[in-house]
Amino acid sequence: MFYLPRSEFYGLSYVPQVSNESNDEVYYELGRFMDLLIKSNPNILEMLASPVDCILYKHPLMDRLNINMFLSKTCKETFAGYAITQVRKAKGLKKKIVNPMPQKRDSVLDFCYMLEGYTSVGLKFWLEKRNYRQERCGLVSIPHAKGFFALFYDAESKFHYKGIAVNEAANEVSLSSVPRGEQEIGYLSFNAESYSMYCKEFKEYWDWVDKRNEDRHMDNKEHGKDYDAKNMMHAIRLLQVTEELLKTGELRVKRPNREELLAIRSGKFEYSALLAESEALIQRIDLAYEQTILPETIDQQKLENILIEMRNELY
Repeated sequence: MFYLPRSEFYGLSYVPQVSNESNDEVYYELGRFMDLLIKSNPNILEMLASPVDCILYKHPLMDRLNINMFLSKTCKETFAGYAITQVRKAKGLKKKIVNPMPQKRDSVLDFCYMLEGYTSVGLKFWLEKRNYRQERCGLVSIPHAKGFFALFYDAESKFHYKGIAVNEAANEVSLSSVPRGEQEIGYLSFNAESYSMYCKEFKEYWDWVDKRNEDRHMDNKEHGKDYDAKNMMHAIRLLQVTEELLKTGELRVKRPNREELLAIRSGKFEYSALLAESEALIQRIDLAYEQTILPETIDQQKLENILIEMRNELY
């Protein structure tokens, strides 16, 4: 935490937070810190609830803020909601880990099929079988038949057809001007929806590869369970914290089941077992929410007054 000089706070250059390039180190301005506390942000609440033996330095003014001022039923949504997001994130990463994508992206041609009687065959196979080149093909759209095209072939390149795809990066099939009287040699189907979905997944996968933490990725590969163990550990921890908070009204940062959480972090559990545990915790949280001793809301006016008093003393 930090607080801005008076000139910057009252001027036009208010800075709510700063961080290093990887966002692993974040510093919050006093007003931003208070705003996140009021919104029941899990990270910030746990920071305020840090045990005394974990605190290296604490400004005397921080004694004005007590963790109990910020605990309410809203914590269910922020703590458990974030945990559920982590479960989904781990599930999404599991898919990426288990199903790596080749570096070369498939093209439009890989999503085109030729009709043959009551079935269809892949366009590339169809062309290869006839020793045809896609560049010499011409497509004409068929009215009232989305995704279907009549295919013509110009073996001598007399008509300058545009081919089926202009290049490997094309996102659509190409249409050509075909002279009247030319005879189609087949009918082509292009699955544009599947191709669009594939392109999105391809981009998401390689963006993930580009940005992923390699040490963490290798940890996930080494434990062999094909899920993001660190995400799942945090998800289970947050769900347990939520249940305990609703039942007792206390936020304990140091967890009594440290070894269990570290075992999850090390990939000692099957993903299905962790999903089952998280679902059971969510059910117990729903029940605890109905019986909790936590207040519905916090006193924001009181907290705003405290913030003003802190700023007055600092300046």
